[in-house]
Amino acid sequence: MAIDVKNLNYYYGDFPALKNLTFSVTKGDFFIIIGPNGSGKTTLMKIIAGILKLQKGRLEILDCPIESYARKTLAQTIAFVPQLTQLDFPFSVKEVVLMGRSPYLGMLGLEQEKDLTIAKQALTFTDVEHLAHRKLDQLSGGEQQRVFIAKAICQEPEIMLLDEPTSSLDLAHQTRLMDLMEKLKNEKGITVVMVSHDVNLAAMYGDRLLLLNKGQIVHLGRPEDVLTYQTLEQTYGCTLLVDKSPLGKIPRVTPVPQKYMSVDIKDR
Repeated sequence: MAIDVKNLNYYYGDFPALKNLTFSVTKGDFFIIIGPNGSGKTTLMKIIAGILKLQKGRLEILDCPIESYARKTLAQTIAFVPQLTQLDFPFSVKEVVLMGRSPYLGMLGLEQEKDLTIAKQALTFTDVEHLAHRKLDQLSGGEQQRVFIAKAICQEPEIMLLDEPTSSLDLAHQTRLMDLMEKLKNEKGITVVMVSHDVNLAAMYGDRLLLLNKGQIVHLGRPEDVLTYQTLEQTYGCTLLVDKSPLGKIPRVTPVPQKYMSVDIKDR
């Protein structure tokens, strides 16, 4: 298994943010975590990334307890792309991507030819090589997101974690980014674990979905098993229409506004 979680609990003071979570992520999966605001998705990602210390329960990364990893080794194994990434200085795209080599650099922190080659490959893979000498703050949101993914690729991880990477992107950039994640999975064999608020993107791309609510697992499984109107309405507290997407045997979720409540919704 890439990730194995057993009886995981996490508290902020007396508040239980995560309650008795048990699940696993298979190597090479595109695993997407969904759920309402405040359901514990980001907290879970930070624990898996080693940013938050494990409090109670067990977490194994590639069949080894996370406690057994040195910080540098964990950074060579897992790359984490947070929801909001801010840099204090206007670094160039190339400089940002090379930061992903930090877990491999020696005491002096100087890049070798191998590091430069890997950075160039990451820039090419994410289609931002032509932006290498541009300043990060001169790029669009979609371009910046691809740069941070290139930085994560530079870590040569076996597992990539992304916290809502499509939240501020338009439809075209959302699709390009999700296609890039699938490409990472298929061509590089990277296990991708992503938090998303977009259940339709999750349905189209996820191999398995984990639905959280109030720190607990509501459902875990294939998109067609998790995304039912009964489960989603109870979790999100709103009326939804769930039917089959014209793209194939995947569910499509449509929220029903108040003004359409009088419409007879059949075959949900």
